[in-house]
Amino acid sequence: MTMYMKKTIRKYILEHLLFTEDESTLQDDESFLNNGIIDSTGVMEIILFIEENFGFRVNDDEIMPANLDSVNNLTDFIQRKQVIAA
Repeated sequence: MTMYMKKTIRKYILEHLLFTEDESTLQDDESFLNNGIIDSTGVMEIILFIEENFGFRVNDDEIMPANLDSVNNLTDFIQRKQVIAA
């Protein structure tokens, strides 16, 4: 399941925020913010993507780099939310 999540997240980031299909342009631990991949609008796009694709709501207090700032952080965040929902 983790690999599926990472692949889904990477594909979204590459296609919708980096506008490429070249997977070598994004590492799983790469900071979206520090590397200029996203800005505040990009954060909102990622939140909508998560909510639509993984079936849960991102609360305002969860909007922080620890949850949303890399493929790895997003994967960990989604897994924690799914465990809580189960």
